[in-house]
Amino acid sequence: MLERLSINQLILGLFLFILPALILSVFIGHLPWLLVISLLAALVWHGYNLLKLSYWLWLDKSMLPPEGRGGWEPIFYGIYQMQQRNRKRRRELGQLIKRFRSGAESLPDAVVMMTTEGTIFWCNRHAQALLGFRWPEDNGQHIFNLLRYPDFSRYFSIKNYEQALTIELNSGEIVEFRILPYTEGQLLMVARDVTEKRRLEKARRDFFANVSHELRTPLTVIQGYLEVMDDQEGVPAVNKKALHVMQEQTQRMDNLVKQLLQLSRIEIAPQINLDEQVNIPLILKMIEQEALSLSQGRHQFVFNIDEKLRVHGNEEQLRSAVANLVY
Repeated sequence: MLERLSINQLILGLFLFILPALILSVFIGHLPWLLVISLLAALVWHGYNLLKLSYWLWLDKSMLPPEGRGGWEPIFYGIYQMQQRNRKRRRELGQLIKRFRSGAESLPDAVVMMTTEGTIFWCNRHAQALLGFRWPEDNGQHIFNLLRYPDFSRYFSIKNYEQALTIELNSGEIVEFRILPYTEGQLLMVARDVTEKRRLEKARRDFFANVSHELRTPLTVIQGYLEVMDDQEGVPAVNKKALHVMQEQTQRMDNLVKQLLQLSRIEIAPQINLDEQVNIPLILKMIEQEALSLSQGRHQFVFNIDEKLRVHGNEEQLRSAVANLVY
């Protein structure tokens, strides 16, 4: 509507410049020359308004645009309206950024915002405490200038952020880094202190390993004495049955200890060769004999399996998994 109004006012203004020439030509003639003079006056008028607009854009420090007359009035008013919309958008954007930064400050992790090239333009207070950043002194710094670790440099340069990176800082903390695409041309890096978590995991692994090793010694002694007592002659049938039950339970306890040791080994060395061929039918036959011994005739086991079946994996872990299911 404003555009239509501006065009109408421009046409009206041009007509007002031509109208005196038309009136004068009725009395004195020379219409072409009078039209040329009118057009020159219109050009001077529009040139004056253009100069006024240019002066306001580049030299005048006032916030409001100059006042216009005629066809220039809606143009200056349109500029004023655009200013108001831009100010409103800036205020909304400022409030949005303020809310985002307030939320990022409330996070328990270090948050760093940077460009895809690695130039930092914001970080929260946890980044200053955990990573030693200074704000706003480090604004515009490259991330490599502040995190001088070869593993982090390779991780950032490869630009494959599907997996997190865990490194030990010079201060002794173990930190997990995750980098996420934020907006176009920007990255969001989140750093989390996992020192206590790793310490607890190590303590748990050590506990399982130590307990397992400590249990094996008394179990071995008990099993040895039970075998000696079972080999003796003249043992009453009641005692013989009790010995068999105790042997079965010690064997079960020994299997549990082996599983704990296996779990400890898996956690310490998670990279396991899964390319060896495993004879599943042979494993099932061994497990069947053990299950029958534990069941003491109370269950019937039927394994329908191809005798030629071979799978790729780790034999010890597959045997443990199948044995747990059967037992």
